[in-house]
Order: sequence, then structure tokens, then C-alpha cells
Amino acid sequence: MNQPHSKRVTYADYLTWSDEPRYEIIDGIPYVQAAPSRQHQRIVTQLTGELYPILKERPCEGYVAPFDVRLSAADDEQEYHVVQPDISVICDERKLDSRGCKGAPDLIVEVLSPSTWQRDRIEKLNQYQKYGVKEYLLIYPNEKIMEQYILGENGMFGTPYIYKEEDIFSSDLFPDFEIVMSVIFS
Repeated sequence: MNQPHSKRVTYADYLTWSDEPRYEIIDGIPYVQAAPSRQHQRIVTQLTGELYPILKERPCEGYVAPFDVRLSAADDEQEYHVVQPDISVICDERKLDSRGCKGAPDLIVEVLSPSTWQRDRIEKLNQYQKYGVKEYLLIYPNEKIMEQYILGENGMFGTPYIYKEEDIFSSDLFPDFEIVMSVIFS
């Protein structure tokens, strides 16, 4: 839901707000985050459990929402993009601070819901591409499919790979991370 504001808001503004409700800021516009459904949480939990052993073997850390990801240029003090992806994986510890992540995570997972699907598929996808997220996974729980976007050398996401419930997903970023899609949809 849009909140009417006369000016673009920044992360500094966001820090003055109460913890409830949760917000994301995209291009200076705040959006209220509704509580996720049980199905949504089950998928996030299942995928996090499958991902954890892979991350243990690497200098990477995984986080689930709520976890602030601030997307901005390194020297930009005006942070107009604050998102809370369902799952964020960061492999550069210099991006982590006490408030979350400043800069693009290496991997982001979003489980779509009726209230967020358009923002996740368009606005956030564009921001994740712009700021250099290497791999972006969009999960459609009702359709039981997942889209995988991989950032190319040209700085653009290529055509997404589509995984159905019966397929085996393989991460581009973590080649030894494979999962039968039916496991996350069970």
C-alpha cells in the first residue's frame, strides 16, 4: 500500500518510524508490508533449510525478512531503496553492518503474494538489476513455479529460467546447490 508523502523518503526517515507496520522503500516511496501467509512462510523456511548447508561451506551469510537491504551507490548518503527480501545471501562481509546490508546481496529470493507480486516482478527486479544482485529467484506459490534471473556480464538480467514443481533447480551462484522443486512446495 502506498503511503502519501509530499517528498521522497530516505532510510534516515525510515529509521524514525515505529517497527509496526513493516515498510519497504522503493525509489523514495514507502510501502507497507503485510504479514506473510502460512504457505509463504513454509516455502521460505524450507528453502532456508536447504540453503543453510551450502552457505556453511562458504564465507556467505543468509538472512530472512525482516532484514534491511539498503540499495544505493557506495558514496550515496540518500538511501531511497530499503527492501526486506524474503531471503538474502551476502558473500561480502563489508556490506554487513548492525542495521543489515548496504549494497546488493549476491542472491535474493522473493516469494510472491497477491499484494507484492507486481512490485517484486517489476520495481524490485529493476532495482536488483541496477545495483548488481547476481541471482534473483521469484517463487510463485500458487502456480508452483520459480523464475531464476542471472545477472550477465553486461549488468543485465537475462531471460529467466523457469522451474516447475517436477524440475531440479540448480543455482548459478552456488553450483552445488540443487533442489527438487517439489521439496520447497510440499
